[in-house]
Amino acid sequence: MIDDPFAALGLPARAGQSDEDVRAAWRRIAAATHPDRDDGGDPARFGAAAAAYDTLRTPFGRGEALADLGLAGRTPQAAQHGVRSAARHARRTGAPGLSMSGRGWRLALRVAAGAGVTAAALVTAGWTPATVGLLAGAVTWVAVTAIPGLRGRGDG
Repeated sequence: MIDDPFAALGLPARAGQSDEDVRAAWRRIAAATHPDRDDGGDPARFGAAAAAYDTLRTPFGRGEALADLGLAGRTPQAAQHGVRSAARHARRTGAPGLSMSGRGWRLALRVAAGAGVTAAALVTAGWTPATVGLLAGAVTWVAVTAIPGLRGRGDG
């Protein structure tokens, strides 16, 4: 996985990137680094750019990438300050820099929502053969909504 897909495509990590901006950056990098070029290209950079494009090609993917970088919902100046502050904190405390930002919080909220709906249904209806289906549905919903870039969720 790429640490910063925006950097792999040479784009600034900010909200508001259009599909065309991402596509143009991908085409520029792909043309310059493709392994089928006469000079052999740069397969490692091409692979990183392909993975970055796969992540950033939809608005949902760009939002998830910004959340993973801890930049979602911030102005560019505040976002840079937040990254610098987190890095300073990690250096001072020796913490590895792990935090529940972006996808971690979203997944935790999905799990909590699925568990809450399942618990409410169990309290209301009791344990029946249909309860197994309800549990399977809740687990499936959590799993499917946690997969970035999956079609059919209104994200592209």
